[in-house]
Amino acid sequence: MFDVVSLLLALGGGFFAAAIGALHSFIFTGFMVIAGTGILLSGGSADFLNTVAFGPVFGPHVAFAGGVAAAAYAARRTKDVGGKDIAVPLISIEKPDVLIVGALFGAGGYLVQLGVAKIPWFGTHTDTVAFTVFISALIVRLAFGRSSIFGNLPEGAGWGRFAPKDETAWVRYHEKFIPNSILGLGAGLFAAGTALKLHELYPDTLGPTLYLTFGLSAASLLFLSLGLSFPVTHHITIIAALGAITFLPIVGGNYVAALIIGALFGMMSAWFAEVGARLFHDHGNTHIDPPATAIWPATLVVLALGGVLA
Repeated sequence: MFDVVSLLLALGGGFFAAAIGALHSFIFTGFMVIAGTGILLSGGSADFLNTVAFGPVFGPHVAFAGGVAAAAYAARRTKDVGGKDIAVPLISIEKPDVLIVGALFGAGGYLVQLGVAKIPWFGTHTDTVAFTVFISALIVRLAFGRSSIFGNLPEGAGWGRFAPKDETAWVRYHEKFIPNSILGLGAGLFAAGTALKLHELYPDTLGPTLYLTFGLSAASLLFLSLGLSFPVTHHITIIAALGAITFLPIVGGNYVAALIIGALFGMMSAWFAEVGARLFHDHGNTHIDPPATAIWPATLVVLALGGVLA
C-alpha cells in the first residue's frame, strides 16, 4: 500500500545505497533478512522484514537499484568510476548529484514495485522486488549507458556473440555449465533442506522458511566485496527454498522428494543467472543484475507449475 512516509524513506534508502555502494547495500539487506527471520522465529511479526529488509530501507528494488543507477550516472560524470562499479562507495567522488540520482531511483523503485504487485496474476506469481530491480536496470542502461540493452556485442551471429570476456564478465567461475550446475544443485540442497527443516519445526511461520538462506547468501557477499573469489548464490537459495515449500504438498508431504525438487529449481536458477549475465550484463557498460534477472522468471516458473500441479 502506498505511503508518503515510505516514499520519502525510499528516497533516503536510494541515497544511502549510492553513498555506500550498491553491493554493500545488498549485503546489509542480507543481514536485515537474517534479523527479520530471527524476529519471526521468536514469535514477532513480519513488519521488520517487510519494511527494512524488503521495503523502503534496504529493499533491493530501492537501495540496490538506486546504487546501480548512481554508479551508471557517475560514470557519465567522471572517469574515476565505471558504470558497473557497484562496490564503489560513491560518496568518495564528492558529486552530490550522483547521490540524488540514487535517491530518485530508490523512490522510483518503491513506486514501480507497488505497481507490479497489482498486475493481475503476474503480480502474485513472480518476485516483484527482483522484477523491479531488472526493470530499473534496463531504464538505467537506456538513460545512462553507452550501449543497447544487450550491450556492445561483437560482430557475428548466434549465441557465441554473447560469450563473456575477462574485462566484461560477471563472475568468471560461474560461467562453465557443469561447475555452475553443481553450484546450483549444492546450494539448492542447502537451501531446500534448511527450508524444509524450518517448515517442520515452525509450520505456521513462512518467512524464515523461505528467506533465511537468501539472507545468508546475501550477507556472504561481504567476502566477495573484500576481494575473495566467493560464490554468488542468493538467486539459487531463494528459488530452491520456494520450490521445496511450494511442491511439498504436491508430492504428498514427502520431504525427500520436495528437497530434490527444490535443489533442481536452484540449479535452474543458476542457469537463468548465467544466461541473464550473457544477454544483458556482460557486454554492457552498466550493471544489469544477473541474480535479479534469474529470480523473477524462476519464481514465475515455480509458482506457475505449482499452481498447475496442485
